[in-house]
Amino acid sequence: MATRREKIEAMLADDPTDTFLRYSLAMELDKEGEHEASLAKLAELSQDEPPYVPAFFMAGQQLTRLGRVNDARTYLRDGIDAARAQGDAHAAGEMSEFLASLGDLGE
Repeated sequence: MATRREKIEAMLADDPTDTFLRYSLAMELDKEGEHEASLAKLAELSQDEPPYVPAFFMAGQQLTRLGRVNDARTYLRDGIDAARAQGDAHAAGEMSEFLASLGDLGE
């Protein structure tokens, strides 16, 4: 039986531009411990036109878990800007709160 990741990859083969499937694959990679691959997928989504706002928040959370707090701050700031540009005050607020929770300390 195919794993969740294999199912997502098969669907992506049919439609490689599907944003939600690409995001789902990034989440599966994170769950499997393939953090760099996951972060690469999230980076791609954050560079889409328009950027996929949830990718910034998930990258920020993942980077924080990995101890890469300064990188997380950068993603979150960029995500807040992208959310505001898209009129998504809720996402901007969530990322702002998470960013504030990280404080001003370095890695």
